[in-house]
Amino acid sequence: MKQYFKNLLRILENSLMSIDEDVFEDLVKDSVETLKSGNKLIVSGLGKNVPVCDKFVGTMNSFGLNAQYMNTNSAVHGDLGMIHKGDLVIILTKSGETAESVYLNNLIKKRECKRWLLTFEKDSTLVREMPKSLIISLEHEGDKWNIAPNNSTTLNLIVLQMLAVRLSDEMNIDLSEFKANHPGGHIGELLKNE
Repeated sequence: MKQYFKNLLRILENSLMSIDEDVFEDLVKDSVETLKSGNKLIVSGLGKNVPVCDKFVGTMNSFGLNAQYMNTNSAVHGDLGMIHKGDLVIILTKSGETAESVYLNNLIKKRECKRWLLTFEKDSTLVREMPKSLIISLEHEGDKWNIAPNNSTTLNLIVLQMLAVRLSDEMNIDLSEFKANHPGGHIGELLKNE
């Protein structure tokens, strides 16, 4: 067990260190501009990335920052209507080749929104077709076949949570705003006298 965790931590660290810091800062900048203009961030993914997107949106909402999740499949059944001029859309796809994600990108090209890709492949259809990509190198998924979305989804979660925390700093969210969104539960109890 401990050896698995040691190996896992090494893989995750190497992946996180592979991220181009300038590219991440550009994503932060685009996100801040989007939020300050009164627009929202939209994250879109499929499969095991769905709860990752939900967690990001939940964290953003807890800071009072405007974010929504759009299921990549549901987009073509009316959910495209959530994308407004000036919004920023982040598409999550490990390969950059997922047919639904490629199709979604082709559809949103026609809308006046910013488009970002979060992926693990340097050379893919979506890296070539999207204006901006945050690419994470990944040595191994951590399962016996190196195929189950295990480490990749963990990394997506870490990166998006880091983005949310950075945005709370950049947007000067203070504890009183956070408290107003958490009247219940353990957090509400901790903050009731703040």
